[in-house]
Amino acid sequence: MLAVVWMLGALASFSLMAVGARELSGELPVFQSLFFRSVIGLIAISLVVLLSGRRQGLSTQRPGLHTLRNVFHFGGQYGWFVGIGLLPLAEVFALEFTVPMWTMLIAAVTLGERINGRKLLSIGLGLVGVLIIVQPGLAVVNTASLIVIASAICYSASHTATKALSRSEPALTILFYMCLIQLPIGGILALPQWQWPVGSQWGWLLAIGLMALSAHFCMAKAMAHAEVSTVVTLDFLRLPLIALIGVVFYAEPFEVAILLGGALMMTGNMLNIAASRRR
Repeated sequence: MLAVVWMLGALASFSLMAVGARELSGELPVFQSLFFRSVIGLIAISLVVLLSGRRQGLSTQRPGLHTLRNVFHFGGQYGWFVGIGLLPLAEVFALEFTVPMWTMLIAAVTLGERINGRKLLSIGLGLVGVLIIVQPGLAVVNTASLIVIASAICYSASHTATKALSRSEPALTILFYMCLIQLPIGGILALPQWQWPVGSQWGWLLAIGLMALSAHFCMAKAMAHAEVSTVVTLDFLRLPLIALIGVVFYAEPFEVAILLGGALMMTGNMLNIAASRRR
């Protein structure tokens, strides 16, 4: 039951973050939104560190890997924010479900992880899911869809680096360096088009920064109270939820193909989890 509660928190956080990104789309440059997200995240994490007295836990012996991870993570965030502004919200979330598929492939190359028959089936289902959503051949493939897929690949590279870092670094350290490294990247790239936020834009920036941390925290808590397969299944509820938000608040069309493609990706992810548990 606790896992369900934490997952509801994660679903709400992801959805509110997407709404915030949509509301700021076309009003503030994406790089500036990412800069303020890092500022807010760094302040929040620093407060947690100061109040908990865990300053010594922020030292790292792997600054290079942290930097590499966050270059890819920043690229993933940029593509996700661009996609949120150009595509239906549900399509962005559905294409994001390809992250485990790309992670398997990248981990096989960089970490030497084996790809067995179940993993191949998982990858195959993921690719079919992408084809159902993007529908190449029926029309010119939307460039924005390709941007979101590229974003998912960047996230996958970031996840692979996170897996390597997690062997020696606590989660709080990884989050701290995420904000610390991405803050100057976003700031430098935002400078040419800089404009100070006004009015409600500050509220949406605050929501994005806090909800990003909240989503990761709630997911971690859910993982602690339930099996990964349960969390992945509950996480799929993000898709119909964000589709409903898109229909109600942004008059977006309801596409059955997006739900079907997302369901195939989730099935592939579940097969991979089942294979991992049997080893």
